[in-house]
Amino acid sequence: MTAGTAGTAGTAGDGFRGWREAAQEALYGPDGFYRRPGTGPAGHFRTSVHASPLYADAVARLLCRVDEALGRPAALDFVDLAAGRGELVTGVLGALPADVADRVRPCAVELAARPDGLDGRIVWRDAPPEGITGLLFANEWLDNVPVDVAETDASGTPRYVLVRADGAERLGEPVAGADAGWLDRWWPLPPEEGLRAEIGLPRDRAWAAAVGALERGVAVAVDYAHTAGARPPFGTLTAFREGRETAPVPDGSRDLTAHVALDACAAAPALPGARLLTQRDALRSLGVTGGRPPLALAGSDPAGYVRALAAAGEAAELTAPGGLGDFGWLVQPVGAEDVLGG
Repeated sequence: MTAGTAGTAGTAGDGFRGWREAAQEALYGPDGFYRRPGTGPAGHFRTSVHASPLYADAVARLLCRVDEALGRPAALDFVDLAAGRGELVTGVLGALPADVADRVRPCAVELAARPDGLDGRIVWRDAPPEGITGLLFANEWLDNVPVDVAETDASGTPRYVLVRADGAERLGEPVAGADAGWLDRWWPLPPEEGLRAEIGLPRDRAWAAAVGALERGVAVAVDYAHTAGARPPFGTLTAFREGRETAPVPDGSRDLTAHVALDACAAAPALPGARLLTQRDALRSLGVTGGRPPLALAGSDPAGYVRALAAAGEAAELTAPGGLGDFGWLVQPVGAEDVLGG
């Protein structure tokens, strides 16, 4: 994963500080969750990348569409933003046709050290390169860009939620400035005590900065998401450790995550042409349908039928309503056509 920037809610003494500052240190500090050696994020939570190789295959097909839209440039960039241990970029490289693989420049962006045994063609960086011509793909990155949390107090005023390293919380100062403006526009809190929101302004800025690295091509962010009119009343801040959801405690031992207001990220005036769609629709447009193989195949090619049936099950998981299929895809073309269609 790649880090955001420092928090703005400030500290209040006694170890309490805003959630953005606390999560920044817990995730990306010197001993933070995403800087630790070992299995990486896959040891704690499962993403679409880990669910099936069909996901990398689909991203490879998307890269090929971008390649065609750009007129098959001599050098084609694929940037895997928040690369984990390089699982997605490795899968994409393996799925590309030879004529594209020969021109692709694969880049993994991640704060953790380069893993042993990674394909030597893959450049490993802690920030996206400039002047990208191709596809920038951010799978479950924005949910880990730290944000402050606001909660309505007894008088109906949104206040910053302050947290200690042990997870204890209390309310701080009223939300003000640009944060208050973001809440008013994107996640207005009713004057009912205890209602919560995550202030997504740092994610809007992080996404705009990532897209700004594109010279020509397409940027895609894939994440847990919600949009205006369906914001969760108590927020979504949670944590994962060793494959299980757990309490959000900013002690560096667990992933800290909150769903993304992707509609806010998409609305930056400097980024025209953005489109939101579900993972289900995006993957179906890339050939991942989940359809069962014809039963006749079981008689003519039993082994092929079993393989096709397994692939259908994996595709169904990637596109399932109520699960991975409900993830949001934010597609942002830059000097290129919308390669996922209308």
